[in-house]
Amino acid sequence: MLRDAETFAEADKEAKGKIDARNSFESYVYSMRNTIEDPEKLKDKLDPEDIETINEALEEAKEWLGANPDADKEEYEEQQKDLEEICNPIIKAAYEANGGPSGAGGAGGDEDYYDDDDFDHEDL
Repeated sequence: MLRDAETFAEADKEAKGKIDARNSFESYVYSMRNTIEDPEKLKDKLDPEDIETINEALEEAKEWLGANPDADKEEYEEQQKDLEEICNPIIKAAYEANGGPSGAGGAGGDEDYYDDDDFDHEDL
């Protein structure tokens, strides 16, 4: 019985990872769509060619999601990474050109924000 529980626990962990990766990918697609369509965000600040590039990439991502409902965690993560490689440079350039923060939506910010030397581990 214990062995079965361990087997099911591993399967549950794998299923959760897959679901989380799919949800993350879907969320990124939705968020990016909102970003380029909302006039208060970047719609009016992006070049029409950049909007078209992002729209095409988002459409391909949606088609892939529909065609691959049983993809594994790594496949979802790879698809999201590929989409981010298309969208993030465009969004980052738009933010920088319009006086916004560098990085797409705060992504890629100061990697040294949390310096371990300034953190007292004994406070935990």
